[in-house]
Amino acid sequence: MEQLIFYFFSILAVTTTLCAVFHTNPIYMLLYLITSLLSISCIYFLIGAYFIGALEVIIYAGAIMVLFVFVVMMLNLGKITEQKERKWLKSSKWIIPTVVSVLLLSVFIFFIIITDDKMIVRKVFNAKEIGISLFNHYMLVVELVSILLLASLIVSLHIGRKEYKLFNK
Repeated sequence: MEQLIFYFFSILAVTTTLCAVFHTNPIYMLLYLITSLLSISCIYFLIGAYFIGALEVIIYAGAIMVLFVFVVMMLNLGKITEQKERKWLKSSKWIIPTVVSVLLLSVFIFFIIITDDKMIVRKVFNAKEIGISLFNHYMLVVELVSILLLASLIVSLHIGRKEYKLFNK
């Protein structure tokens, strides 16, 4: 039964991700992406990684997707953007990424097949261990990521703001 649920969420994640990539309407694309992220978090819950599953729901499906929805609503994309996106759906544009993806997938499957089961060690981390690791060993990286996120927020506010009539003569 557990495998059936795992396969259901896996197929749902792959299908909705493909729908998000190939859909031209940005709102539907975001809804497919949210569904994909939620199904991935269900897979995390299913394998016992509750903390990572909760982070997936809170960070990706919650905060970032809401931000994307607001950006899409602010941009008010029209038919011109849709026509440009349709050009990328031609098969000639996808040959190189498809070849690279198949190559990476085949290398990944090859290493899974040749790996001995004894080499794979399952260790479960809890939230306290992750927090201690992040703020002891990787404190500089966490601070740099927070500065990067703050800078991206400032840049997005600068790009999205409306110009005042005083400067537009």
